[in-house]
Formats: sequence, C-alpha cells, structure tokens
Amino acid sequence: MKYIRKGTEPKRFEEWKQEENEDWKPSYDDNFQNPEKQEVHEALLKEQGYICCYCERRIDRSSSHIEHLIPRNQRYDLALAYDNLFASCQGESETPPPKPVHCGHKKAEWYDETLMVSPLQEDCETFFRYTEDGQILASRDVEKNKAATTTIDKLGLDIPKLRRMRQAAIEGFLGNIDRLLLEEIETLLNGLSQSKPDQFQEFCSAIAYVLKQYY
Repeated sequence: MKYIRKGTEPKRFEEWKQEENEDWKPSYDDNFQNPEKQEVHEALLKEQGYICCYCERRIDRSSSHIEHLIPRNQRYDLALAYDNLFASCQGESETPPPKPVHCGHKKAEWYDETLMVSPLQEDCETFFRYTEDGQILASRDVEKNKAATTTIDKLGLDIPKLRRMRQAAIEGFLGNIDRLLLEEIETLLNGLSQSKPDQFQEFCSAIAYVLKQYY
C-alpha cells in the first residue's frame, strides 16, 4: 500500500454538487453519472499514478472502480466526498467481480478506523513487509501488527494471485542486482518513489522493500 496525496476534486464534479436545490440533490447512487463520474475516476487514477489504492496493481478505467474508503452504509454523508474516494482494482462493470475477489470488492462494507490501514496515512507503507517470493506480511511493530494483519485479511492482499504478481515484479528488478553498485540501487529506489510519467511502478512498495535489503 502506498501513501496517496489527495488533490483537489475536479471542477465539474464540484460544480455539479453545488447545483443542489430544494428539488434536486446530488446522489452517488441515483444521479452520479457521466461526465462527472468519468472525470472523478480519471482524476483518482492520475493522482494514484495508475496503481490500485490497496494492492498497487496497474489499473485503468476499465480495470478499476471508484472505491469508498469509509463505506456508504457507514457514512452516506461522505459518499460524494472526494477525500473518501479512491480507484481500486477490479472494474465496476465486472458484475460480479472476477474471482478471486480482493481489494475494494473484498473489503465491501467493512471499515474499522482502528484496524484499517489507510492509503491516506503517510506512514502506511511501514505497516507491511514483503518477501522476494511475493508475500505481504504485517509489520513486527506491536503497535502496527494488528491493524496490518487485519487489513491484509480484509482486503485479500496475500492471496496466491497477488503473491505471484508481486513475485514477478520483484524478480524483474532483482535480475541483475548483484552487478549493481550501491549508487545504482539508490537510483532505482528513488525512481520507485516517484511517478514518471504520471505512473508509479506496479507493486512499487514491495519492490522497494526488497531492494532495500540489498542497499
């Protein structure tokens, strides 16, 4: 999971919500449609560097859906709050979502402020550890372990499918690791923390974690 720095909501979306009056009220479920919804989706993808807000898979509009961090059944007043919206993998047009279900679709209506590691937390990456074979593990820090363990379980972040994908991504960076100088590894690590051009490396947190073991 990578920290997401939320930007400003799209102007068209803001103006649409401001049209509320006595006879009409903006609603996520009833009238949130194109072009406003499309612009919000695109804005979310761009600010996330086109990776899933939870597992960090590469995503686009067709392979992702708009995700509510705090579910609508818990806080419907936040259903149209931009800071509560993210792009999660597995597209909204895929009904039911493809199996195995993970990330936003698996999380569904679950949310616990004390047990959910959120991509809005600047230190969210420190809650997790990764292995070269693609596993995601909870931090050994006793203050972070329970939330990390619960989040991994509720989002299905360690299912075999995601393990295999992370392993392949990690192996792609480790192939020539023994030939690299420390300065070159540092350059790789710096690149993984940046969005170039407007895209983060798929599974960048896992790759960076493993690379640091060689640095």
